[in-house]
Amino acid sequence: MANVTDLQTKYSKLAQEYSKLRAQNQVLKKAVVDEQASTVSLKEQLKHRDQSLRKQEQEMDSLSFRNQQLAKRVELLQEELAVSEAKSKKGKSKVDSPSQHGLETQSVFDEDLQKKIEENERLHIQFYEADEQHRRQEAELRGRLQELERDSEQHQTVVDGLTAKYIDTIERLQSDKARLEVKAQTLEREAKECRVRTEECQQQLRRCQSELNRQVKQSSSVIQEKVPFNDTKFSDYNSLNVPPHNRRHQLKARDVAGQALSFIQDLVAALLNFHSYTEQRVHIYPRDSSIEPISPLNQKFSQYLHENAAYVRPLEDSFLQLHQSITEDTVTVLETVVKLKSFADNFSSYTHFLQKILPYQLKSLEEECEAPLCTAALTAKNQELQGDMKRVTSVFEKLQSYINILALPSVRQDAMLPSSTSAVFTQLAACLHSLHDAIKEMSKHYNQKAGLEQELPTITQKLCTTSECLLGSLGSLTSSTGKIATFFSNNLDFFTSPGYSPRGGTVTLNPLQAESMLANKKKAAAYMYAIKKPRPQSVPYREALSNRRILTSSTESREGLTQQVQQSQEKIARLEQEKEHWLLEAQLGKVRLEKENQRIADLEAQLAAALGGSPNTQAAAASTLAQSHEEAEKELQKAVGKETTLCTSLVGMLCTTPTVEHVGDEDSREQLIKTHYMARVGELTTQLQISDSKAVHFHSECRALAKRLAIAEKSRETLSEEVKRANQNITRLQDELTTTKRSYEDQLSMMSDHLCSMNETLSKQREEIDTLKLGSKGNAKKNKGR
Repeated sequence: MANVTDLQTKYSKLAQEYSKLRAQNQVLKKAVVDEQASTVSLKEQLKHRDQSLRKQEQEMDSLSFRNQQLAKRVELLQEELAVSEAKSKKGKSKVDSPSQHGLETQSVFDEDLQKKIEENERLHIQFYEADEQHRRQEAELRGRLQELERDSEQHQTVVDGLTAKYIDTIERLQSDKARLEVKAQTLEREAKECRVRTEECQQQLRRCQSELNRQVKQSSSVIQEKVPFNDTKFSDYNSLNVPPHNRRHQLKARDVAGQALSFIQDLVAALLNFHSYTEQRVHIYPRDSSIEPISPLNQKFSQYLHENAAYVRPLEDSFLQLHQSITEDTVTVLETVVKLKSFADNFSSYTHFLQKILPYQLKSLEEECEAPLCTAALTAKNQELQGDMKRVTSVFEKLQSYINILALPSVRQDAMLPSSTSAVFTQLAACLHSLHDAIKEMSKHYNQKAGLEQELPTITQKLCTTSECLLGSLGSLTSSTGKIATFFSNNLDFFTSPGYSPRGGTVTLNPLQAESMLANKKKAAAYMYAIKKPRPQSVPYREALSNRRILTSSTESREGLTQQVQQSQEKIARLEQEKEHWLLEAQLGKVRLEKENQRIADLEAQLAAALGGSPNTQAAAASTLAQSHEEAEKELQKAVGKETTLCTSLVGMLCTTPTVEHVGDEDSREQLIKTHYMARVGELTTQLQISDSKAVHFHSECRALAKRLAIAEKSRETLSEEVKRANQNITRLQDELTTTKRSYEDQLSMMSDHLCSMNETLSKQREEIDTLKLGSKGNAKKNKGR
């Protein structure tokens, strides 16, 4: 069992690590998707930049072409100016009309030249602004590229760490799988051996049962034919108005109380888990207490929920006391079950606890509805849950009233009539079914609410795990309430039937009659054992008692037999412990005896060495040592004689204590053999069941581990492929970036050279234009002077 728990803890740790790695994998996937989106956006920006650069190149080409046209136009104007000057020098004697025509053409040329100069300045300013904007964008893109390179390096380191971690976990899982396969093979071999042993035991059990059935038939036929032993036929024995002790009713009552105790324990565990996980959820949602303080209402609510064990645990303890008070030698009716009152009180305190926390539950759900991310569907589910909680609390109040009514007869004898008892039990059964339905509805609505909450963007892993645990506790609560309702409905006839009633009347049994019944039972048993007043028509009481024992032991119900098997198993386990204890004591005694003999031998040797050569003293010392040795052996034999002796045989092992009288009773020997075989069969069946359950458990765990391993390998392959694709995208982007860098640098160098040449041509043109202006002004002055 320790190995199983270690394996379970290891598997839980592996599952936690796998969930962590899976969460990190999701983060990495998101980061890769973001990087892909950013690369797409960068590609689009680069396309826009290329388009703008192409436009600027086209504009530069158009400007260069325009400048060439202007340069040709200026050359033509210069030629025309030179021609006009030559003509003006040669034809001074001509009339004023051609000079006026030249002045007009010169003014037109000046205006056209001024417009072209202004347009050239404007284009130069636009080109300078575009160059500055291109430089800024290039610096931003370089910074963004460096950030992306750093992010890619970080992601690469994280991916490398994750791959190493995945490899370690896979190797560890493979080693665990091999170890589990070996263990499963050993368990299968043990299971086969256990099956063989159980078949042998079943054959022995069949033989014993057939022999016992034959003996029962023989004894029953003898009793029916020759033993008229029926005290109820004689009215002398029943002169008092007291009902006889019903042993079957007591065995049935104890069995029913044991089953109810197991169901109550399951209910208590489910309620504890439900309140504890509700407290955890209050600290997580709608506000996480680790980040910001929760509201005072939820603080008070969590404080009340923290005290749930003080109200839930007493239910199990009080019902355990009630079960222990019901034995074979007691009288179990509503008037004598005193412990039912304490259970009713504890149930009332728990119902008051539910009434106290109900308004806080409703307010907490309203606070969840007021959260900013709460949808309309979540609000509707919260309202349905509020109605379910109110219904569950009202059903618990009804149960409290019915249980208090059933506990009243143990306090007051005239509190309830027999006719009303059956009605109360029937209403209690209906109320238990309504409780099961209410909790089932609450579990269904809460499951739907958890599904809606998982779709929220702000959901956390802690809230998901808490919701899953809360749903598990609600499922166990639903199953336990359903089992209790079914159990109560199945045993409703037993609860409503009168187990004890005086002859000739329907009056309920009071505690005084119960005491007199038990006293009469004890007197009758003592009377039959002592054989003080034998009746002439009856058989000897010792023989009648043995026949009755055989008859009752052969016709007992299945529940009584299972209880006897459990008790015999407990006795065998206790005797085995005592046997191991006494074996250890015997071994310790042997060790002590050997030490004492060794010590005596050492003392003899020391004494012989000390005395040296005197033979008389040596003989005296040897005699004294021999006497002390004999006394020690006698004391040890006496101590061993007082302890329990062990007698082993082919039948089994029997512990006997030596006494003065040795009673050899065939009935007791047969009973011992039968109980030994029954205990042995029970032990073998339990071992077989345990081995089968272990084998099935380990087989399912191995299958689950294999599935997890396959899923982990698939996820690892997909992650490795995604990492490869991401690396390829990163390298491709780096190559594209380098190419764009080179193209931008080449274009910038070409544009700078072109701008330099353009500046030189513009400066030359300005100088020529200035010279032309000066020349034109001088010619105009000369013409005016003339």
